[in-house]
Amino acid sequence: MSLHLQRDLEKLKKEVLKLGNMVETSINNAILAINNRESTFVDEVFKHEDVINDMEVKIEEDCLKILALHQPVAGDLRFIVVVLKVNNDLERMGDFATNIAKRAQELMKHEPLSTLPEFVNELPDSVRTMVRYSLDALVKLDDVLARKVIDMDDRVDEINRNMYEAIKAVIEESPAKTDIAMSLLSTSRYMERIADLSTNIAEDVIFMVDGRVVRHAD
Repeated sequence: MSLHLQRDLEKLKKEVLKLGNMVETSINNAILAINNRESTFVDEVFKHEDVINDMEVKIEEDCLKILALHQPVAGDLRFIVVVLKVNNDLERMGDFATNIAKRAQELMKHEPLSTLPEFVNELPDSVRTMVRYSLDALVKLDDVLARKVIDMDDRVDEINRNMYEAIKAVIEESPAKTDIAMSLLSTSRYMERIADLSTNIAEDVIFMVDGRVVRHAD
């Protein structure tokens, strides 16, 4: 590997980690906005939305420049391919954090709706853990940690399905609460999608480490 390529790859890695940390912060603030019903957390999410989008564009441009200038092969090429995918996944996570914050704004206007305990506690904790583990796995190229993220996804899916049934019951019992109930269900779905994207990153780490594609494995 040339010194110029090594330098550019290190810079790229730092940029992705910076984006990941910012997205993780936005997700945490969005979840705090839902659970604590505080608008200051919503403001923090909105404040970083454009910054995250701009960073995603810059990282993509840097990846394309490296491909054009250095024509990397083997492990270096795999790394850049993974960065392109992770970069897109992180930006989408930021979008979902913004969506959660918007729903939090609406929910704050109404009395809290009783819901599943696992939605309030377990789901947010699991999602935050998956995001953190996936980023740590990327930094350390840790395929064992990446597999832990993948293993956690089924429980998140289960909680989201249970939320659907719980919200359905609320609407059947109190049709007047339909709008607020659907907003709450949307936040569960957005958290589930963030977990899916964390799983994507974990799968990409495994690809980067050993070249195996596990996304469609049984």
